[in-house]
Amino acid sequence: MQDDLLVTFSQSHTLGFLGADWIEAHCSVPDGFDKGKAFVPSEWQLFILVNHYRVRSSAKWVPSRPLMATAFTYRRSQCVAPQKTGKGPLAASVTLLEAAGPIVFAGWAEGGETYDCRDHGCGCGFVYEYEPGDAMGIPRNTSLIQLVATSEEQVDNVYRPLQSMVRGGPLSELMKTGEQFVRLPNDGKIEAVTSSAQSRLGNPINFANFDESGIYTVQNKMVRVAETMRRGLAGMGGRSIEWTNPWDPSENSTAQRTHESKSTDIFRFYRKPPADLSYRNKAERHKIHKYVYQGSPWVDLNAIEAEAAELMETDPAQAERFYGNRIVHGLGAWLKDGLWEGAYAGHALVAQP
Repeated sequence: MQDDLLVTFSQSHTLGFLGADWIEAHCSVPDGFDKGKAFVPSEWQLFILVNHYRVRSSAKWVPSRPLMATAFTYRRSQCVAPQKTGKGPLAASVTLLEAAGPIVFAGWAEGGETYDCRDHGCGCGFVYEYEPGDAMGIPRNTSLIQLVATSEEQVDNVYRPLQSMVRGGPLSELMKTGEQFVRLPNDGKIEAVTSSAQSRLGNPINFANFDESGIYTVQNKMVRVAETMRRGLAGMGGRSIEWTNPWDPSENSTAQRTHESKSTDIFRFYRKPPADLSYRNKAERHKIHKYVYQGSPWVDLNAIEAEAAELMETDPAQAERFYGNRIVHGLGAWLKDGLWEGAYAGHALVAQP
């Protein structure tokens, strides 16, 4: 993947830049030394936003019945990235954008139009000026959103930073956070769904966050959960995003199924490390880490190396998946370089521009 991810991207045919500016104005860094500062998406995070919210050039604005999922190029998206790159905070900010931000296509700008938060019940002062030809956006009237994970602890990867973002900024005037769910305007809601809370399946929803879909398997019943929720989204014109580490190919997880799907309306982001570098070689492992953690300056590569080196002693495949961002079999059963790519040469294995 090139460093200049956004060079060839047309700004006018996406709500992603508007969404990124909205996030910066409404969401704060949830922890660390920058806690409380504006959350500014890094380059790879912005790349995901502009692609997930890419609008079809043929989309038409119908005020009485706005287009939902069909206005966008991609019905759903998948982000595959190593541990601690910042998937959780980005997922939290996208969830809040879906809850109260301008993610419904509202026509094409002719010149002079603006998005003003005051027109939508938020007094933060955020105003975005459209250029002629830009896709314009408005919030949903009511947003019903679910955070999906295998356990309550897993849900916290997104829910904890989400709570912090709401409580630390202007969204606290629009949303009320609790331990189990977030109340949104007009009877909207953000709630969690896990393998132990499947009674919530089948509810009408507009957006779903699938956290760590690489461990959704038939055995833990999460493949069924994801499929059921996607059917619910389809009925509402909703969309979804998966966030995951690389998976064990022997488990046939939801993430693997998404990655290997022939559907062209799925955006896949996967920063695949160079195949000629060996994860077992310390010097080459450092090059892999430097590549896959590019754009995540909060990550200490020395700390990543220390954890990876220790895990290599007992479970090298897990170390390579979690920190090297490679798709390898578990239990130390390493795939030979090029074998996986050769078997699935017809599938996109890198971020699509």
